[in-house]
This record gives sequence, structure tokens and C-alpha cells, in this order.
Amino acid sequence: MVLAVSGASAQPLAERALQLLLQAGLTVELVTSRGAIGVWQAELGIQVPGQPEAQERFWRERCGPGGQLRCHRWNDQAAAIASGSYRTHGMVILPASMGTVGRIASGVALDLIERAADVHLKEGRPLVIAPRELPWNLVHLRNLTALAEAGARIAPPVPAWYHRPQTLAEMVDFLVIRVLDSLDLDLDQGTLRRWQGPCGPAQALS
Repeated sequence: MVLAVSGASAQPLAERALQLLLQAGLTVELVTSRGAIGVWQAELGIQVPGQPEAQERFWRERCGPGGQLRCHRWNDQAAAIASGSYRTHGMVILPASMGTVGRIASGVALDLIERAADVHLKEGRPLVIAPRELPWNLVHLRNLTALAEAGARIAPPVPAWYHRPQTLAEMVDFLVIRVLDSLDLDLDQGTLRRWQGPCGPAQALS
């Protein structure tokens, strides 16, 4: 799985997605944009290292064991995921800035996130884009439409309350799981609260 993190708000969603993917035993190819590192500092007060090896150690300390993690420099277009010959299950951009969306929609690849997204589109592999900005103007809508027409799944992380979240962490889980559901991944470890119907609150699956 390729997990790309652009410089939009909602970085806690990216961290939780990484944690769940690794806990599920998956191999994660992580790309954090240059802008995202600054947003991490602003939103969570953490300094994400720029070097891939240091990034891997950093995320292992925060996310714990499980799966395999490979971090890539934001502009390393020689990375394996920049080539269609490297097989992946799919890619998710969470969160996706509108600048990133616009460049991918235009076929412009200035960094590894945009190149990897272009590869997934041209190879017909799943690409899920979670745009995190509002309101959307006509340019945003046209770019998202172009990506949907090219085969991407547009999955904005929109909150909901029908599952009766009691904490911010439960809402984060809801948003992340709904985005990752678009990749047909079973990430449940018996602790995630999913909607079980209108008869009662969501229950942890066992």
C-alpha cells in the first residue's frame, strides 16, 4: 500500500491510517510531502524527520510493531513506487491538498506523490484521494471530476454522527476507516467501532 500525505490539514488522519495499515500486517510505502512536515508541526507539535531512515524510526516509535514500513523522500522520483513495474495494492492520498489534486489532474508530477498517483492511474490500480479543504470552487470540482473520470475514487473525510462517537479518537477512526474501505481493506482488529444499524450505537467488532 502506498500512503501519501500532502500538506493539507487533518494530519492526525494520516497517522491513524498508517497505524492501522501496519497493525494489519501490510507493507506501507509512505510519502510525506515537504509541506506536510510543516503541517505536522502546526497541528500536532511534532517534528517529522526529513530523512527516510529517520522517518521510519520516528513512525515505528509512534505506531508500534507490525507490517513493513518504507519511507520515501518527497521528491525521490527514482523510488520504486514511481514506476509502473512495481506492483502495489493501491494508493491513498490522505489528506490531499487541492494543489496536489490539481497537479495530478493536469498530469504534472513535481514530486513523488504526484508521480506515484499518475502511475496508479495509468496502470489502472486503485487510487483513493481524500481532499481536505472547503468550500470547493469550480476549479476544485473540475479537477476532482477529471480524476474521477480517470479512475480515481474521491473520498473526502466527512464527519458523521449516526454512529454516536463519544470521543475525537472515535471520529478519527470513523473517517480513516471509511476512506480505507474504498481500497477493500479489512483493517478490523476487534477494536474498531463500526455502524451496526439503527437499533443501537456502533459496537466494536469481535
